[in-house]
Amino acid sequence: MSILEVQNVRKNFGSTAVLNDISFSLNEGETIAIIGSSGSGKTTLLRCLNFLEKPSGGKILVDGNVIFDAANRAARQEKEIRRQRLNFGMVFQSFNLFPQYTALQNVTLAAELLAQERPDFKQKKKELLAEITERGKKLLADVGLQDRMMQYPHQLSGGQQQRVAIARALSLSPRILCFDEPTSALDPELTGEVLRVIRGLAEKKTTMIIVTHEMAFARDVADLVLFMDAGVVVEEGPAKDTIERPKTERLRQFLSRYAEGEA
Repeated sequence: MSILEVQNVRKNFGSTAVLNDISFSLNEGETIAIIGSSGSGKTTLLRCLNFLEKPSGGKILVDGNVIFDAANRAARQEKEIRRQRLNFGMVFQSFNLFPQYTALQNVTLAAELLAQERPDFKQKKKELLAEITERGKKLLADVGLQDRMMQYPHQLSGGQQQRVAIARALSLSPRILCFDEPTSALDPELTGEVLRVIRGLAEKKTTMIIVTHEMAFARDVADLVLFMDAGVVVEEGPAKDTIERPKTERLRQFLSRYAEGEA
């Protein structure tokens, strides 16, 4: 069974259709790379999967359970969407770290807030917070920041901030980790350190969806590629085959711009 099923998802902003009947599936341990020109709908699709935007139509299932169905908007759906959002971890282009918190605090904050909702929080507060802190430290060590845990975002490079953001996204153990062009805000020399972390996650069979403009990275790391244009999936398939031997003229044109260094 697929971990994620996206069925005919649509998104309109007013009279403008941004996503048109997007459908795909993702198995546990797989990585999907979503590629395409600016304005093709890649980021909007990711935001719809995370419910940062509400789809205008279609259905989304996680582990076979319907977590969104535009045709059946039950009164309890808003609470259910809030709960189901925890299935997804999100890493943004611009890091979105809290400047007033240390790297470790940025990683542990969401888990601490969730722990406070537990009925036994007062009785187990010390134990729960200690566990969350230890997990935060381990996650930061996993992304190579064991010596930067107590530093604030302004004291970190862009690549280090993005690695903190990755650790934060992993802190709630999401079923699916989503990246929205994670290297687009970085200087070229910092891009490699972030891509190495993501490559390591792929090698550990972390289930991921990556919106990226790094074609070689998508080819070498992803299992599958979706090429989007004008709000539709124009071509999809195994990453290496799709990028090296595109079937559609539109994808050939898109990839040729990268090969020529124009994209």
